[in-house]
Amino acid sequence: MTTMTQAPVREFKMPDVGEGLTEAEILKWYVQPGDTVTDGQVVCEVETAKAAVELPIPYDGVVRALHFPEGTTVDVGTSIIAVDVSGGTAPEPEAPAAAPAAEAALAGAVSTAAAAPTASAGQPAEAAGSGRQPVLVGYGVSTSATRRRPRKPAPDGFARQAVAGSPAELNGHTQAAPVPAAAPAPTAGPVAGARRPLAKPPVRKLAKDLGVDLATVTATGPDGIVTREDVHAAVAAAKAPQEPAVVPAPVAPPAPAAASAPVAAPAPASYDTARETRIPVKGVRRATAAAMVGSAFTAPHVTEFVTVDVTRTMKLVEELKQDKEFTGLRVNPLLLIAKALLVAIRRNPDVNASWDEAAQEIVVKHYVNLGIAAATPRGLIVPNIKDAHAKTLPQLAESLGELVSTARDGKTSPAAMQAGTITITNVGVFGVDTGTPILNPGESAILAVGAIKLQPWVHKGKVKPRQVTTLALSFDHRLIDGELGSRFLADVAAILEQPKRLISWA
Repeated sequence: MTTMTQAPVREFKMPDVGEGLTEAEILKWYVQPGDTVTDGQVVCEVETAKAAVELPIPYDGVVRALHFPEGTTVDVGTSIIAVDVSGGTAPEPEAPAAAPAAEAALAGAVSTAAAAPTASAGQPAEAAGSGRQPVLVGYGVSTSATRRRPRKPAPDGFARQAVAGSPAELNGHTQAAPVPAAAPAPTAGPVAGARRPLAKPPVRKLAKDLGVDLATVTATGPDGIVTREDVHAAVAAAKAPQEPAVVPAPVAPPAPAAASAPVAAPAPASYDTARETRIPVKGVRRATAAAMVGSAFTAPHVTEFVTVDVTRTMKLVEELKQDKEFTGLRVNPLLLIAKALLVAIRRNPDVNASWDEAAQEIVVKHYVNLGIAAATPRGLIVPNIKDAHAKTLPQLAESLGELVSTARDGKTSPAAMQAGTITITNVGVFGVDTGTPILNPGESAILAVGAIKLQPWVHKGKVKPRQVTTLALSFDHRLIDGELGSRFLADVAAILEQPKRLISWA
């Protein structure tokens, strides 16, 4: 047994965004053991049930260990990376100097990712004079007591071993310092210190789905950006005979986990990898599925339809595009549909409400957080424009533009998807006439907008070609009866037919 001087170590924990999320999946590590990191540097990308977020490290130092591999789902508050801060600025003045520690480690030992650290008596609150605790938005991690399902075992090189008597800081708290497994060889990943490949979120997702390491792809885009074509070219060059999407086998239960996770059933023996692909349900897709099932079987849905001549609205869209007040802003039919919805809510305020099951009350909202359903590479999300009712038309156009671009880039924050009151889903962009949308949980109504098409229409006693669309309104029949729902939908249609009502009814 030999002794060694233990350098100050800080453990970076999976952050808590404060939106009720209890876990996140590690999508990508941008650092490896031995890399030098600085305060604010992004070290990994994680995906919650709401969005994908890049995590910055809040101090300087050298990476000592990565506790989980990519693709692992980790509970909030669990340490994911250890950083030696002895060579950095060491923000804690009382950082321990040195402590004896056992050097030997059992070769090939495997620790399970389910062994999440528990709070000790010496770690009662974040209020102790510790440093900062990183979170996705701001600082301040709250330890979750939620019991989660067992995690799959982490491979060699990610074993966590606590060394007795070796103090370290767990995002500002004193804990036993974990030491990485003996001289682990880093698995396939970016070269230590290498620059992160430049690529847009959809391209990163494509590469992940196809099993392509972006660091090995030759970039042909401007400024060295990796494009979708570059990823496909890398796949073609590799000439992989098997289906790339099923190369990772997260559903195949490893033998050691059979006893600890009996609920994990093995894949069917008849699974044909050449003709079928199994995609794990997680992240945004899992959250969406749970929300839709909960909404469909909780709120009694009613859907009403109306077909409306929107020719005048389309003419107004073209006129607004030439207005100097909208210079640099995107003006489209959705902008005027959203404004029509807001005016209709002002005329029918009881539509903008929610059902409180616990209190057996109807909560009427005196504000409108307007949700816009958006299809993204990670699945359906519904970010909302806060206090949309108080915005002018140019301000609403600006907010809509920011919401759409942020969603497409995969950068929508969890806070942007909270506290919505009513939603618009524009299925018309896919050429669909209409649909029967399911309510976003916690809301009372959702408006589906169909494709705007040139159709024969009776106008002033003559059949003429007119711009026509179909609107569908689904609402919660517990708090919106047929009369209120019908009046509200009729008002939206009337405004789109005669957009001057945006002024006279405002």
